[in-house]
Amino acid sequence: MPKSVWLLIIGMLVNVTGSSFLWPLNTIYMHDHLGQSLSVAGLVLMANAAAGVVGNLLGGYLFDRYGGYKAIMFGIVVTILGLIGLTIWHGWPHYVWFLTLIGFSGGVVFPSMFAMVGTAWPEGGRRGFNAIYLAQNLGVAIGPALAGVVASYSFDYLFSANLLMYVVFFFIAFFGFRSMGEQSMGPTSVVSESKRVKDKSSFIALLIISSGFLFSWIAYSQWTTTISSYTQDLGISLKQYSLLWTVNGLLIVIGQPLINPIVKKLEHLMKAQLVLGISIYIVSFIVVSFAESFQMFMVAIIILTFGEMFVWPAIPTIASTLAPKGRDGFYQGVVNSAAMIGRMVGPFIGGVLADQLGMHIMFIVLTIFLAIAIVPYVMYDRPLKEKKTESL
Repeated sequence: MPKSVWLLIIGMLVNVTGSSFLWPLNTIYMHDHLGQSLSVAGLVLMANAAAGVVGNLLGGYLFDRYGGYKAIMFGIVVTILGLIGLTIWHGWPHYVWFLTLIGFSGGVVFPSMFAMVGTAWPEGGRRGFNAIYLAQNLGVAIGPALAGVVASYSFDYLFSANLLMYVVFFFIAFFGFRSMGEQSMGPTSVVSESKRVKDKSSFIALLIISSGFLFSWIAYSQWTTTISSYTQDLGISLKQYSLLWTVNGLLIVIGQPLINPIVKKLEHLMKAQLVLGISIYIVSFIVVSFAESFQMFMVAIIILTFGEMFVWPAIPTIASTLAPKGRDGFYQGVVNSAAMIGRMVGPFIGGVLADQLGMHIMFIVLTIFLAIAIVPYVMYDRPLKEKKTESL
């Protein structure tokens, strides 16, 4: 790989490590240290995710207009300013303001990072993007592990450590990304796409599968919100909870050889991959609903991770298959929007269910959501079959 791609990989690793310092512990901090209900914590995380959506759209625009280097530096600088504020003022409601700002600025950085990989190594194809995906998962593994250790001493140190990681990212970007080409084609988004969708059947199929993706993310998002707070109520330490995510990130990296034989056998059976993955998800939520010890939560997240490895890569693959020529970016934007909406509303839905009905009922409802997701995953191609039948 070119040196520029390696710099982007290192930058993404530091970026995700820094951003993942806070996200697994947000609900714990707001609930246990700031005295807020799980419902309120869910609303705050919804605001953080909504700001991230705006940041992603702006990041794509800035990349198109001013180039990746300037877009990334803008996002990093705003994030550093937000983290300085959070380090000094992390009470209520200051925590909400700065967390929302950080969600926005973090959203600015990500689309430019992905777009710069494509422009820095166009002949690399998927290899460059796979390397960035690997760096993301390593960051998710490292960040929560470090955060758990730091937070066990004091949450105050957590904000300072997070700030330090972004200062490191600033210097990597400042000295490493400046020489990269700034003007290039940016990522296509739903908002920037103005052409009408001509193939209605494929677009309807996309919307159907996106609905399943939405339900999947509503359930998955509970692991970083309501379930994280639930582990604290059971006396599981922050170090142990953070270790769960370390295992999740590492297992995604090292577990690929274990699932590759299955994926190859189901290569042309995408529905089977989705149903298998969601079925594994359901088993994971059944296990976690009975979990009262760290060991049981570890078993549950290991099961969840294997389900994730089947489902998450399959959705964009199907979207690409459904996309008419020249529409791949738009179709990917639709499924990504569904995932973001799931991350936005999931914490609030889970918080309300946990506060009003209890954790046991919440797990039952989430299991039902996952079962519902199987329906669009199985039925998404029906409009295509109907169109084929009409053309005969």
